[in-house]
Amino acid sequence: MQKDFRNWHKLKTKLQEQERTEGFFFNVGDVWICSLGLNIGDEEDGKNERYERPILIIRKFNNNLFLALPITSSMKINPYYSQFEYKGVMSSVILSQIRLLDKKRLLRKVSVISDNDLQKIMKELKKIIFD
Repeated sequence: MQKDFRNWHKLKTKLQEQERTEGFFFNVGDVWICSLGLNIGDEEDGKNERYERPILIIRKFNNNLFLALPITSSMKINPYYSQFEYKGVMSSVILSQIRLLDKKRLLRKVSVISDNDLQKIMKELKKIIFD
């Protein structure tokens, strides 16, 4: 499949040039729709014209930077996917696709996951990174 990187780079330029929105905040455990982009090889892509995908915020470094995991509807059973409930539906985060992102990519908040699901995901993430 041929990827159209030109459109993504146009959108990425607009995202970079926009002023930071001071009126919203993100927190650990939030699920946001994010302009994740058009990426290389097996890296997870966003979809639609804004290259968007739901992400789970797992670590906040400051008011602008955070670590996130992309969310997918794929329910693969392997160590690199962790299942949880999102908006009443079972979904997965892709643990192997952890990314540092800037607040400018965030489009809209859609949910917050439970503390139990967040703890489970973090335990599984630590296992694949440090074991």
